[in-house]
Amino acid sequence: MLLLALDTATPAVTAALHDGTSVVAEYRQVDARRHGELLLPAVDRVLAEAGTKLDAVTDVVVGVGPGPYTGLRVGLVTAATFGSVLSVPVHGLCTLDGLAYAAGRDGLEGPFAVATDARRKEVYWARYEDFRTRATEPAVDRPADIAGSLAGLPVVGAGAVLYPEAFPDGRGPEHVAAGALAALAAERLAAGEELLPPRPLYLRRPDAQVPKNYKVVTPK
Repeated sequence: MLLLALDTATPAVTAALHDGTSVVAEYRQVDARRHGELLLPAVDRVLAEAGTKLDAVTDVVVGVGPGPYTGLRVGLVTAATFGSVLSVPVHGLCTLDGLAYAAGRDGLEGPFAVATDARRKEVYWARYEDFRTRATEPAVDRPADIAGSLAGLPVVGAGAVLYPEAFPDGRGPEHVAAGALAALAAERLAAGEELLPPRPLYLRRPDAQVPKNYKVVTPK
């Protein structure tokens, strides 16, 4: 196995390679406005670091979010393109699961929650029994509306950093790393588990909307 993992669901643009045993190369750059510009160079970088070529990849894993529409689709389209060109399977993983897995490998024990920035003064979040077991479906809410239900729990991710009044026990990492996604995917695939289809978890409509009272002008 040589698994290529990608994620653009958060401000981090990240790629990694996993050989079925461990992460052999990983790269991450945080820049919320340059996902499309940075992702392919990130893939080139991890391939060069691992001393291999793209055609050696046997599986592609991509974070499916939840995340903002524009950034999230960059990773999904890129993963689908790699899968088609290489004729290899493309697997999806919840980005929040990747953050939870990374926090667990750093020593955080459950229960806890993960919260990322959803913009509009909201967070994408889910609750976990432990770093491998998600207890709730991903959701999007205002921090104040879920602060009571998460009271007393550590909260991992940028959402906790942005809203410390709602999540006083905030923990890192703030953004997902593809190495954690790759390791989690390799673990689940080795156990015979079926991963998610590579389809986006948007949870709400895109930020860009057609203006109200929009008038269509047609030539006479």
